[in-house]
Amino acid sequence: MTGRSVDDIPAAGATAAGRAVDDSLAGAAAPRDAPGRQADAKPRDNRAWFLVLPVVVSVAFTAVIPLMTVVNFSVQDIFSPTDRIFVGLDWFRDVARDPEIRSAFLRTLLFSAQVLLLEIPLGVALAVSMPRRGVWASAALVVVALPLLIPWNVVGTIWQIFARGDIGLGGWAINNVLGVDFNYTLDSTDAWITVLLMDVWHWTPLVALLAYAGLRSIPDPYFQAAQIDGASAWATFRHIQLPRLRGVLTIAILLRFMDSFMIYTEPFVVTGGGPGNATSFLSILLSKIAVGQFDLGPAGAFSLLYFLIVQIVSYVFFTVLTRTGR
Repeated sequence: MTGRSVDDIPAAGATAAGRAVDDSLAGAAAPRDAPGRQADAKPRDNRAWFLVLPVVVSVAFTAVIPLMTVVNFSVQDIFSPTDRIFVGLDWFRDVARDPEIRSAFLRTLLFSAQVLLLEIPLGVALAVSMPRRGVWASAALVVVALPLLIPWNVVGTIWQIFARGDIGLGGWAINNVLGVDFNYTLDSTDAWITVLLMDVWHWTPLVALLAYAGLRSIPDPYFQAAQIDGASAWATFRHIQLPRLRGVLTIAILLRFMDSFMIYTEPFVVTGGGPGNATSFLSILLSKIAVGQFDLGPAGAFSLLYFLIVQIVSYVFFTVLTRTGR
């Protein structure tokens, strides 16, 4: 025997266990402190900011500085480059109370609503009917994407000629084949329909391409299972394809709302905002105030309110659509 009594063994064990615990705590604390000291001592590499600097400068010159200039114009009454008076928020109050601007806002909002109601279903239907594989799929993609490759002013010129009753194929067919008196230069309803159809023809392919990309991302076993279960085409679309398109349709709705709410070039080329004010949207009215009348103060306040409306409505659209999809 070693000479220790039985009573000494638990005490010795406790002492050894205590030393082990202390050593383990010290060992655990040392590595935790060491990286912190090394991190503090290591110099930080900020060279990556130089890669972001061109973007910051570009955004400053293309967005921030022009926006600050517009804000500066919106609170002043400008008579000349050197003669101006600070008026505060007077231009904002005048713009908000202007009945012509209110009418243009309602007209633009109605146009955007009609665009969404037409282009979203048509784009989805076109995407569903397009072939998924083979050479015909590539050919269909090329044909569908052709309107998107045409510049906006060229689209306006094409439809300006196409819808004319004397030399345009579309206007001639409506007047002589259908027997309808169609003249978009004199009738406000005909002008509205012309601009609406032009936008549908130009931008429905964008919705179709987005929806087609969403459909191509659906795995084939989903369709195979639906075929084995004997599901109809409508049931397959409702329970498999449409739920999978919720994300891309959210993007399509946001893009088409913003584009249609800020539309300018096409209706300006076709109708110039007329006849009367039938197709005078917010963008066209803003151009008349800023360029035609050269009222920089009201135009600056108008453009800021216009920008704010687009941001708020787009945020509401995005919030509602994303919460509905959950």
